[in-house]
Amino acid sequence: GVRIVREFVREVCGMEKVRWQDIVTLQDYEPIRDRSRREVIALKKARRVSVGECVTLVFENRRTVIHQIQEMMRAEHLYDEALIRHEIETYNRLIPDQGQLSATLFIEIEDAQQVKPTLDRLHGIDNGRALFLRLAGVPPIFAEFEAGHSNEEKVSAVHYLRFTLDERARKALREGPPPTLVIDHPGYRAETPLPEETRQELPRDLDA
Repeated sequence: GVRIVREFVREVCGMEKVRWQDIVTLQDYEPIRDRSRREVIALKKARRVSVGECVTLVFENRRTVIHQIQEMMRAEHLYDEALIRHEIETYNRLIPDQGQLSATLFIEIEDAQQVKPTLDRLHGIDNGRALFLRLAGVPPIFAEFEAGHSNEEKVSAVHYLRFTLDERARKALREGPPPTLVIDHPGYRAETPLPEETRQELPRDLDA
């Protein structure tokens, strides 16, 4: 009954979205926070890929998203159910749909004086043609960026994006040579083969 329906929904829609029942109150979160943070730090280590000197992608899944919601509740002192439900709805955009990988892209610049010049240099990185996943035997899989994080004048330091993989691409991710993340932008060219631990993690997102 319920299990069959849940499996059908997962098959059609992809990874299950975060629900109200998945979130604990601030009072219940505090005693388990240290352990939760350690677990998510270890998980993100396997899901974090640096491409060049200042661009990093973190591939998101249900566990990383739940952690972000709990940390946001803690930082903002959220107790009101309506506000918490709004955070759940907002962060659920990071949960990948069927056949997708979801990631947060960070442009990380340590030197404060270099922030504006670097962001200016990376203007257009979210145009849908600059960042792609290279897999053996399939065309480049370009990142689909969430709109609204840049404009004609400036680019955001944080972006949310997805890669949509068809059946051939999913097979190549699991069985082919190591995939490569590529940035081919006039102001920034770099590529990084996915570490093996990352490659082991990502098919779980496609199968979730």
